[in-house]
Amino acid sequence: MNGLTGFIIKRKKAILIFFIAAAVICAVLQSFVKVNYNMVDYLPPDAQSTKALEIMEAEFDTDMPNASVMVKNVSVEEALEYKNALTELPGVSGVMWLDDVLDLKQPLEVADQDTVAEYYKDGTALYTVTIEDQREQEASDAIRNLIGTENALAGEAPDLATMQEATSAEVGNAMAILLPIIIVILILSSSSWIEPLLFLVTIGVSILINMGTNIFVGEISFMTNSVSPILQLAVSLDYAIFLLHSFAANREKYSDVNDAMRHAVRESMSTVAASAATTLFGFLALTFMNFQIGADLGWNLAKGIILSFVTTMVFLPAVTLCTFKLIDKTKHRPLLPSFRNINKVFSRVAVPALILVAVLIIPSFLGQGQTGFVYGNGSAAQASESGRDKLEIQEEFGQSTVMALLVPRGDAAKELELSRELERMEHVTGVMSYANTVGTAIPSGFLDKNITGQFYSDHYARIVVYTDTETEGDLAFRVVEEITAAAKSYYGNEVYSVGESANLYDMKMVVQTDNQFVTLLAVAAIFLVLLVTFKSGTLPFILLLTIEAGIWINLAIPYFTGTSINFIGYLVLNTVQLGATVDYAILLTNTYTRYRKVMPQKEAMHRAMGDSFKSILVSAATLSAAGFTLYATSSNPAVSDIGLLLGRGTLLSLFMVICFLPGMLRLFDKVIAKTTYKAGFYQ
Repeated sequence: MNGLTGFIIKRKKAILIFFIAAAVICAVLQSFVKVNYNMVDYLPPDAQSTKALEIMEAEFDTDMPNASVMVKNVSVEEALEYKNALTELPGVSGVMWLDDVLDLKQPLEVADQDTVAEYYKDGTALYTVTIEDQREQEASDAIRNLIGTENALAGEAPDLATMQEATSAEVGNAMAILLPIIIVILILSSSSWIEPLLFLVTIGVSILINMGTNIFVGEISFMTNSVSPILQLAVSLDYAIFLLHSFAANREKYSDVNDAMRHAVRESMSTVAASAATTLFGFLALTFMNFQIGADLGWNLAKGIILSFVTTMVFLPAVTLCTFKLIDKTKHRPLLPSFRNINKVFSRVAVPALILVAVLIIPSFLGQGQTGFVYGNGSAAQASESGRDKLEIQEEFGQSTVMALLVPRGDAAKELELSRELERMEHVTGVMSYANTVGTAIPSGFLDKNITGQFYSDHYARIVVYTDTETEGDLAFRVVEEITAAAKSYYGNEVYSVGESANLYDMKMVVQTDNQFVTLLAVAAIFLVLLVTFKSGTLPFILLLTIEAGIWINLAIPYFTGTSINFIGYLVLNTVQLGATVDYAILLTNTYTRYRKVMPQKEAMHRAMGDSFKSILVSAATLSAAGFTLYATSSNPAVSDIGLLLGRGTLLSLFMVICFLPGMLRLFDKVIAKTTYKAGFYQ
């Protein structure tokens, strides 16, 4: 430790130059990091949707249809002209319309009217369009320019384009709202006008380095891009606060500023390391999710915590030693009260808090396990142009969701039989396969590849199924199961399904196994950190119960209010709230056990609350502000739900730590004394 502080003191200007240069370089590199908005890409490699997409990409020239285009007031001839124009647009790889299922040389009046109504009704044409991956924004803009504002474009691809367009602006909006709030919180809690700037510069440097070093990964998810900078700022700001507060305290003891910094780094190292470790293990638990978006977010946040720790213990001391005279000149009187006697207030609610939590804990635990999940991002575009267009298309043509089955090629009779069985299914509105469209009498080898290519590859036949369900939900997932089961009754396990509903169904299956495992892993990892920190057989259980009870209450609220939350929000909150807010419990408990060695439990808790409350309040205010800012600024349901759950969860954790935990520590005081190594409690 002396070697580290000696190096910082001797090389403080070089350290400043190095970190600032690294931050500037990484700020530039950040713009070259690719952002992936497609959730399906993060399904595990062995998921059937992943295999289906690999087969589609390798064997078929066109992907799954992922957009619908509605054009009003057109004749059949004009509709065909629009189809040809759509086909020529950049990013559009396929357009399907009425002429692909019927011979338009014959009058429409003699054709099957149900089939006609799916594509053309009252002078309005509905096209099924395939937009290439990674070109959603380009193609959507081109389509809208072609059809004009009076017509409609909706579907998975335009929804994705809407999300891409919104997310880049929303990250900046969130920071623009959050930073002033944090600055106000820091000004209120600090003793110098310049200190908040040092806090923000330190963590800002670590955030820029973290985001820029993603260039070595090559690609991050939109979730990581949206959430990571704000979460890193909120959870690691404490590290800088701990160090500077320790430095200020040591300056009162040591006249030499370098000596004060040596002792500040030494004293705060263990506190900051313990705080970083709990958060780090919470984030690392996400990396064990089968759904790879957890690993993407978890690794990035873990890297961010490590970088924040390094910048706090190396860069902040260097910049502080270079600016301590400015800190002295900008000192102001404390703007917040000392809170020395705050326990007189909270000691009155300790027993009611214990009773309240005892009443709520079991219903909350059971309720959070029954919370309904949303898996897709379709709701992100509801208030957008794409969302409005979707409702307009549904009013005219009804709900329609597309799903494709990939089955072994070679048996046309079996393919026709399966197609007819699917057509008879409830909620299936149409089936397109070679067997039921072209017919089994005409061998595919006699036809042009432009016709057969959409149905056949070298090894697989593609059967496109249209349903009248939403893209997700109990009904949609039941229909996916029924369609897949029917196909497997003909072809066994050599069947793959792809499409938005099928992909979301796979996400649901993966998440069900991820949820309990990741949560237990985070709890186990943090339990070990607490065990090492306190060397106690009781305290880790009390602290984990304190934070977990807050998490259970938080996650049970959607169940009892009858609302669903995005599954990523649920998974991330389980680990983030635990890892980030257990620090509050650690700080209070550490301070309490230290005082408990020299005074009775009542007085020890009084002193511990007085010493810890301000730090806990500032940290909780920062993290909850970050959460509610994400909720207020993001149009993406996953990011918005993470924000709401985190903001509300932080306030619940604050309540649990300052109201429930003190009662638990005093209630189990004798047990803690007996089960803690060298407790040395005052008798």
